[in-house]
Amino acid sequence: MGVHVYAEENTSPVAPSRLFKALIGDSETLMPKLLPQVVKSISLLEGDGGVGSIKLLTFQEGTVSLSVKTRVDATDAEKFTHKYTLLEGDLLNEKIESISYEMEFAPGPDGGTIGKIKATYVTKGEGPPTEEERKKGKETSLAMFKVVEGYLQQNPDAYV
Repeated sequence: MGVHVYAEENTSPVAPSRLFKALIGDSETLMPKLLPQVVKSISLLEGDGGVGSIKLLTFQEGTVSLSVKTRVDATDAEKFTHKYTLLEGDLLNEKIESISYEMEFAPGPDGGTIGKIKATYVTKGEGPPTEEERKKGKETSLAMFKVVEGYLQQNPDAYV
């Protein structure tokens, strides 16, 4: 088994509290609304949405995946941090056992945000995930982030 960690940073002109509320607090409603061509639904299978909760993300046919089951590992609405793990789904394969994501929305310049994400891949062998596997995850996360960012910029009274 191998553990491989990758980190990324993105900046946004939107405040951390608004991004956190939209991306984390209301993802079940907002993602299918903003990305109906990609996200079919996000359903809570177990728990109340907090730590230990299990969610099922169902994607539209022809996208990167059909479904993914995730577990909320930690969340802090005051510090704008969130951690979750992909437990099951076709994004995981014969090489990848699980993927955990740690997200932080830190204050940035001019009231904006520095979004930090750390992805930890647990592989079944020692080798790292392929560049294609990493690229697919990175592109999907960034695209979702940018769509929500755009929505919040166009709707300054949303998620305040």
